[in-house]
Amino acid sequence: MAHSTKKLGMMFTAAGWILGILLLILAFSKVLDRQHNPNQSVSAVQDGGFQEIVLQRNRGGHYVFDGEINHHKVTFLVDTGATTTAIPGEMQLELGLRAGPATSVSTANGTTTAYLTRIDQLALGDIVLSEVNASIIPGMQTNEVLLGMNVLKHFELVQRGNQLVIRQYR
Repeated sequence: MAHSTKKLGMMFTAAGWILGILLLILAFSKVLDRQHNPNQSVSAVQDGGFQEIVLQRNRGGHYVFDGEINHHKVTFLVDTGATTTAIPGEMQLELGLRAGPATSVSTANGTTTAYLTRIDQLALGDIVLSEVNASIIPGMQTNEVLLGMNVLKHFELVQRGNQLVIRQYR
C-alpha cells in the first residue's frame, strides 16, 4: 500500500511541475506579445477639431498596433516606406478581399508580384476609412499588414520620443 501511495504522490508532483511549466510558458508568451505589440487596444481621443491615436514604439523600434480590416482584427505595422498598404496573401480570404489585376512591386526583398484590391473598411481604433486601395502580396513572410503612405497621407504624424501620434483633422 505504501508503495502505491508513493507512486501516486510522484505522479501528482510530476503533473504539478508540468502544469507549472506550462503556465510559465503561457505567461512568458503574453509578455513577449506585449513587447512586440504594445498597442493591442487602441482608441481615438477626440478633441473638437480632430481625433488621434497615440502609439508606443515596440522594443524593435517599430510602431505595431491592432486595428481592423473589413471588421476583422489585424495587426498593422506603420511603414512609411510602403507606397500602398500591403496585405499578406494568406489573409486575403479571411478579410474578404478580391484579388484584382496583377502588378509588379518593389519590396525590401526585391521585386515581386502583387494583386490590387480595395478594402471596404479600415479602422485604426475609432478612426475609420472607407474604400482604401491596397495590395495583396502572396508569399509575404509576416502576419502583419504594412500600413502604407496611401493611408498615412490622410493624417498628421508626430513622432516624439517613443510615441507616434496619428491625428485626423475634421
